[in-house]
Amino acid sequence: MALLARSLGHEFANLGLLQDAVTHPSLMGLERNGRKSHNGPGIAYERLEFLGDRVVGLVVAEWLLEHYPQDREGALAKRHAALVRRESLGRVADAIGLGAYLRLSPAEAQSGGRANRTILGDACEAVLGALYLDGGLEAVTRFVRGALADHIEKAAPPPLDSKTTLQEWAQGRGKPLPSYELVERSGPAHEPVFVVAVRVAGMEPVTGTGPSKRVAEKKAANALLRQVGVQVDD
Repeated sequence: MALLARSLGHEFANLGLLQDAVTHPSLMGLERNGRKSHNGPGIAYERLEFLGDRVVGLVVAEWLLEHYPQDREGALAKRHAALVRRESLGRVADAIGLGAYLRLSPAEAQSGGRANRTILGDACEAVLGALYLDGGLEAVTRFVRGALADHIEKAAPPPLDSKTTLQEWAQGRGKPLPSYELVERSGPAHEPVFVVAVRVAGMEPVTGTGPSKRVAEKKAANALLRQVGVQVDD
């Protein structure tokens, strides 16, 4: 446990927390009659995993706000999901060799539990929960930012088009989804002109014009977004 603590960059006052974090439920069932958790019956693997999931989510959210000050909520949410998903945490677990520290039942160990991506991701969350309880948010922040530094730039989502941006803008304010209505179609068959109106609850409809319904809808969405101060490239 002391070696694992050094990998986390923190000197634990209570190494029992860290031992609970790497004690898989498959082993806890075998130990239940002979050993209690170091921190009482409630602070065990699953509870530390629950805590770690929330803590790493907060740390990453704050980091993204600093790193991408111009991003809208939708883009931040996509970046956040990419960084805290199980695959990313599994890579963090690999980087500190977490599999070697896992305390598994013999059956789980023999079936490849130390390399199981789900187990590693969950255990990483549990370890981060233990790190938070022992060292506070600063210790978790320091470790997570170091461990995911190479991944934060790769978590960039594709640019959102105006319709998607308007949808997320409306949902973020508790409004129903925008609705689009074809107002007019004119011009010859080989060169049509479409006029589409977009409506968002509580706002006046805005129209857009284009050579297809799809383009006209995007133009309308873009026009409405400009009215509320949101810029989109398309």
